[in-house]
Amino acid sequence: MSEAEIVNECQPSFARGLWALTRRELKKWLNDPVMLVMFVLQPLIWMGLLGKSMNIGGLFSTSNINLPQQIPIPGSAILYPSGLPGVVLDGAVILQMFAEMGSSIMQNTFGVADYFSFMAVGMVSMIVITTTMFSGMSIVWDRRLGFLDKVISTPVSRAAIIFSKILNATFRAMFQATVILALAYLLGLKLSSTFTPLNLLGVYAAIFLLGVGLSSVFIAFSIRSTRMERPMQFVSLITMPLMFASNTFFPTKLMPDWMQAIARVNPLTYLTDAVRQLTILPTDSSALLVDFTYLGLFAAVLATAGIVLAWKYLTR
Repeated sequence: MSEAEIVNECQPSFARGLWALTRRELKKWLNDPVMLVMFVLQPLIWMGLLGKSMNIGGLFSTSNINLPQQIPIPGSAILYPSGLPGVVLDGAVILQMFAEMGSSIMQNTFGVADYFSFMAVGMVSMIVITTTMFSGMSIVWDRRLGFLDKVISTPVSRAAIIFSKILNATFRAMFQATVILALAYLLGLKLSSTFTPLNLLGVYAAIFLLGVGLSSVFIAFSIRSTRMERPMQFVSLITMPLMFASNTFFPTKLMPDWMQAIARVNPLTYLTDAVRQLTILPTDSSALLVDFTYLGLFAAVLATAGIVLAWKYLTR
């Protein structure tokens, strides 16, 4: 073996180290089917129970409004029983007006005529954040088991160690999002007329960008920790605010002004909007460009920060 080959064996390439560590992470996940089922079951329960039970369109249903068959209104020669003048309107006509008004309100508020489609697509963002948050816990667990010390002792790049965690989380999120969208379609998700199978590539790209950014955040916060409680507390602190201060479950335009300001810088808002543009809403190219620009910058900045922190703090 030549000297160059020996050096190459002792200093494996970034790609080889990244692939080996990413494959290990994915094998751990695939070898735990219970965890896989739980990750899919949680958003499925949210869709089935919350998405279907919150039948907002039902508020405008004719069966939810009780009106008499004839409604007297002042201003005509026809008399009330009291002797006051009035006209008579057909109650069935008014109910039909309410039903049509309800459909218009739903369309103007959510962009779709049913809340389930709006909320089911929001589950993709929930999947991404619940999957990526375990990347930080994973690195703490590797440290406690001693595996991280062994990897750091090898010539594998520290950036590869970080990116293996990031890629594991993003690949898992993309797979689970596919399952959730398929189940949502079976439960009644209504796709837009502009949807094509190629739009799924855009959905995966948006999930990948947010997955890279969020995984970097969770890893950076947990990189020096030796206790599992620290990343868990951080996750519980930011997960709910990230989800509810975005358009995951409700349109941001109807939120209070101070919450709209938070939603405008919340990366989940841009992922959810991008996925909705590509699935249930007519595609708006300018809005989609804004979404991907923000997600791209978010991923680039935080991934860079993760690499810097890895070189500085990823020690034995």
